[in-house]
Amino acid sequence: MALTSLERAEAAERAMSDELDRIVVKSVIYTSGERDPRQPIPRPLDTGKLYMMGPDPRLPRMPEKPTLFDFFRYRFGPSAHVLQSARLAKKNGLDERVVLACLLHDISVMGFIRGDHGYWGAQLVEPYVDEEVSWAIRFHQVLRFFPDESVGYKYPEAYVRLFGTDYEPEPYVQEAYRYARDHRWYMTSRLITLNDLYSFDPTVRVELEEFADVVGRHFRQPKEGLGFDHSPSAHMWRTMNHPTKYL
Repeated sequence: MALTSLERAEAAERAMSDELDRIVVKSVIYTSGERDPRQPIPRPLDTGKLYMMGPDPRLPRMPEKPTLFDFFRYRFGPSAHVLQSARLAKKNGLDERVVLACLLHDISVMGFIRGDHGYWGAQLVEPYVDEEVSWAIRFHQVLRFFPDESVGYKYPEAYVRLFGTDYEPEPYVQEAYRYARDHRWYMTSRLITLNDLYSFDPTVRVELEEFADVVGRHFRQPKEGLGFDHSPSAHMWRTMNHPTKYL
């Protein structure tokens, strides 16, 4: 019987893991949907190895006191989208806090979790940015589904291709939209959607260092390093730092 793509991927990963000194076990959220989460995760064979409880040698080693830019370089996926969005906001002469929000608005997608990424992204940065910035990141995920003709924002054509013509946002998204629409920071969040490039140009290169001053002025980098400062979101940064820890 031919293997499925998931089985092939798991076989390749097992072969790679066999070369490690420690055993790697995936958390349920990694595989839920591809397997029934109610079923026990198959235990690896007892080879006498210890379980992974620190840095994964398959990943680039992070500095002891990682900065936001370290996560961009070593843990986040390709960042051309957010870099181009932030540059567009900067080019449009927007407040530096909006530029920062555009730079950070999709970091959950890039390094953590896709679903409800605005909420996760806001929680990641909440201890380190102005409240208005984290609020704008949280609600950009909601506002992108709703046009605002007064500022020229239309429902993205990309969403029709991705989700179909009959897609309707879930009730909680619609409720959150109604709340955000009447909030004093509505336009801050709306500006993220206006500068969110749903189809970015692969030929345009933007360097992360272009935003060093903006980040330096508006992102409160903890001296202990992200993940080690005991903030309410420190554990989330540690999870991205060491994503394969057993416990």
